[in-house]
Amino acid sequence: MTATEKNACAKEEIYYPDSCTPLASAWHNGQVEMHVLARGTYPGYPLKKDELKGIKSIGYWNSEKMQNWGLDWHRNEGIELCLLETGNLCFELNDRQYTLTPNTLTITRPWILHKLGDPTIGLCKLHWFIIDLGVRQPHQEWIWPDWVILSKDDLNELTRILRLNEQPVWHANDELKRCFAQIGKMTKNYEREHFDSRIKVFINEILILLLEMLQKDKPILNDALIDSKRSVSLFLRSMEDDLANTWTVSTMARHCGLGVTQFSKHCYQLTNCTPINYLNKLRLRKAKKLIAENPDSTITSIAFDCGFSSNQYFTKVYKAHFKETPQSFRENQKKMGLFF
Repeated sequence: MTATEKNACAKEEIYYPDSCTPLASAWHNGQVEMHVLARGTYPGYPLKKDELKGIKSIGYWNSEKMQNWGLDWHRNEGIELCLLETGNLCFELNDRQYTLTPNTLTITRPWILHKLGDPTIGLCKLHWFIIDLGVRQPHQEWIWPDWVILSKDDLNELTRILRLNEQPVWHANDELKRCFAQIGKMTKNYEREHFDSRIKVFINEILILLLEMLQKDKPILNDALIDSKRSVSLFLRSMEDDLANTWTVSTMARHCGLGVTQFSKHCYQLTNCTPINYLNKLRLRKAKKLIAENPDSTITSIAFDCGFSSNQYFTKVYKAHFKETPQSFRENQKKMGLFF
């Protein structure tokens, strides 16, 4: 199977791109200046079908007053490059928090969970663009838009470094700043003649400058970042937030872009459980927590919220796991005075 065919399968996976609703609301309410071209769920002026193919979002926001919103944990539908032109901005990713300062460049690979704001946005001007590379998981091969004109060797090297390096924050040089500023002018003057070609030229220049910067700084590269086991590990860590989904082994594997056999093998290596057993353990742990924290919620509603199809089945597996029924656990909590 070719890279194109493999990545076409990725389009069938279960994923939830960010809609940047807080930013969209602030823009529509006049709280923040924003000049963005976008497609799909991203806010901004919609791109036409043949404009900037592969670009999901490109432009900037300019916040000249303190905001009451931030962008909570979210994922992007592609690789995102951001440049903070002015001000300060809190950026969090991979359990690390950064305070971005002027001329900071961030690189967020496809589908990496991250957030902006602590929790709100202050005075700052942020440029960005997101390119869809046709991937949904770390182990899948990147496919750049055909208007990216770097030589095959240069593009392969840039891709290799970006995929194998986790460092998200860099210092931008004057040339990178100039390119982002020019793209900002193009998005602000959307109807200007030849804007599509002009923006593509600047994006290509940014990619070349990025390659030069990365080659010069020699970041640490880690082959494990693109292993299929990492795709499974990231999925298992995120699954706890989506337990109500009607997961099967097949849908779990498809979400990771893997076959059932390979997915199940990785899952067992990482958790010492089969996929369904691990899912049930997560559901039971969450259910017990909800029963303890929500005395007014019915056992049945909690069971459904945690993804169990019936109260009878939930009670059966709960008792087998915790050696008592959910109702007994709740009654014992009351006797011990743990409900108020």
